Amino acid sequence: MKTNKHLIVVTGPTAIGKTALGVLLAKTFHTVVLSADSRQFFREMSIGTAKPSAEEMQGIPHYFIDSHSVAEPYNVGKYETEAIALLEKLFAEHDVVIMVGGSGLYIDAVCRGFDELPEADEAIRQQIDELLEKEGIEALQEKLKQLDPVYYAQVDLKNPQRLSRALEVCISSGKPYSALRKGKIKTRNFDCIKIGLDTSRELLYERINNRVDKMMSEGLPEEVRSLLPFKTANALQTVGYKELFDHIEGKSGLQSAIDLIKQNTRKFAKRQLTWFRRDAAIKWFEPAETEKIIEYIKTTIDHP
Repeated sequence: MKTNKHLIVVTGPTAIGKTALGVLLAKTFHTVVLSADSRQFFREMSIGTAKPSAEEMQGIPHYFIDSHSVAEPYNVGKYETEAIALLEKLFAEHDVVIMVGGSGLYIDAVCRGFDELPEADEAIRQQIDELLEKEGIEALQEKLKQLDPVYYAQVDLKNPQRLSRALEVCISSGKPYSALRKGKIKTRNFDCIKIGLDTSRELLYERINNRVDKMMSEGLPEEVRSLLPFKTANALQTVGYKELFDHIEGKSGLQSAIDLIKQNTRKFAKRQLTWFRRDAAIKWFEPAETEKIIEYIKTTIDHP
């Protein structure tokens, strides 16, 4: 559907420079930024999520940053509902809105709805695997019965793979697996123009390592320590927090925790790129190619 409203999506792996480009585009198109980073929503998580500072935001309004608490359950289904409602209001004032983030599931939810069963968050998959290992298949059956009684009545209850997959989808999306199996692409009243940022692996990994060092110097261990009461929350089953929880509990030394954060962040960036490479609608650029990016966006808006 072609409209005169455009959501410019800036995505790519962690530490690639999405925030800076998002602010530049918001200034260029006299608009605002909507975050699609599933960890920057949370007020208590700032250093470990590389949340943009007031200086980095340069006076540009940013939505879905510091919007929720780790104490509140939150998922992509709720985000889709809230983001679409917000975009209706924003598009009443702007022809262009910028979305910035590396959470592919959240971007897909806004641009297309769930046209296919979503991939699960890595942390959620791990939780389900641990539940199966510790409490057995009966625990998976009981959880599915609570979250999706319709599919519970249909599925082979002795098949742990099917139970696990259904639970991943239920927990990731906040919607029953049985409902999403029939999903179709939703019609939006705006068009998405997707910009992907990428660079050489060597440079990306250098940026990741530098970012982790910066987080440590800014006080990430203290931030993680302050979150110990919430350590089981879904939001905190993520790189940078899990490793330091282990360190604080005496399971590893500080340097090993730092090295592990760098290693796990590199793995996370690879998974992000695998996800985004499947989307043919993304136009890829180097982070420094800002003039080309702006020209591409203007041309696409003028000549869709």
